[in-house]
This record gives sequence, C-alpha cells and structure tokens, in this order.
Amino acid sequence: MDQLDLQTANQYRQGFKRFNPFMIWLWRLGFRRYVNCWPRPGGRVMVITHTGRKSGNCYRTPLNYTIVDGEIYCMAGFGHQADWYRNILAHPQVEVWLPDSWWSGLAEDFSQAERRLPLFRRVILDTGLVGPLFGIDARKMDDVNFDRAIAGSRLVCIHRTQRLTGRGGPGDLAWLWLPVVGLLVLVYGLLRFWR
Repeated sequence: MDQLDLQTANQYRQGFKRFNPFMIWLWRLGFRRYVNCWPRPGGRVMVITHTGRKSGNCYRTPLNYTIVDGEIYCMAGFGHQADWYRNILAHPQVEVWLPDSWWSGLAEDFSQAERRLPLFRRVILDTGLVGPLFGIDARKMDDVNFDRAIAGSRLVCIHRTQRLTGRGGPGDLAWLWLPVVGLLVLVYGLLRFWR
C-alpha cells in the first residue's frame, strides 16, 4: 500500500501479527460465523493454512477475501514481503477456512492478470474498514488512482479442489465450551452456596 510511509506500514503489520492469533482462536473455538456476521465494517474473513517455505511448518493466517465465479481472491496488502504470500509461492497447496466450509485448494499469484483491477477492488470492498484505514476508498477512487494505490499489493486466487471434513479444521476446539461452561456453573453454584 503505497500511500503509507514505511514506518506506519510496519506498525500496522506488527499489529496484525499480534491480532492474528486471537482471530485464529475465535475460528478454532467455533466463532467463525460470528466473526463474519457484519461484513460491512468488519470485512469478510477467512483463514488460510499454508506451509512455511523454509521451515516446512504449518501456519494459519486470517485474511480478508471475496468470492468471484466460485474462486476465492485475497490480497497481500503489504506486498511481496508478507510471509504467507512468500509461503504460498513456494508451496501453493493450501487449506481455506470459510465461514460455512473448509477446503483444500491451489493458490496462484494473480497480481499481473488482465482483469486484476476489478478483483482487487472487490477484495478491498470486502475488507470493511481496513481499506479506508490504509487510505484506499475502493468505492470512490478512479481506476488510475486505485491502480497507483495498490501497486505494491499482491492478488492471490485460490482454486478450491476438495471440500474437507473431519478433525483439525475450523471449530476443532469448540468442544472446550462444554467444560468451560460447566466449570463456570459449578463456581457460580459454590459461590451462591457459601453466601
């Protein structure tokens, strides 16, 4: 995002890195639909699982996205330096956690595609308030200024290959709510008994 100076961009990047684990926990605890309940301000959020280009470890990153003609599009707003973006270039096989489903897929850099500009615009519109936070108003900017504003960003298309089910996906820790609620009820009951 060219409109931000380097220091501000790094602060935003670090802020997202600190917030991302919280977002992953929300998905794992079964709140994926609630995360996406108000997309106008909060954006449309998915989680992408990717393989580290050097470590080979599995990583999860929450991203804003849009769906056009059945394909999932997202962007690396911090450009080629985004870790998840560099990882998918090295290992394009990914998993995608959407609010209503879980998929395996193949990621492809779409940054130079002929029809990239309207796709970038759709993704930014689906970021909610994040786009304007970075100084990009996709509703009002003309194509020339919009293209200039996203010059450093990367567009990624994820082609879904197979719907997934089973363990290890979104909501895998939702079972924790039963013991947590049980413990809270027990503590509340004991406190009322001892009064």
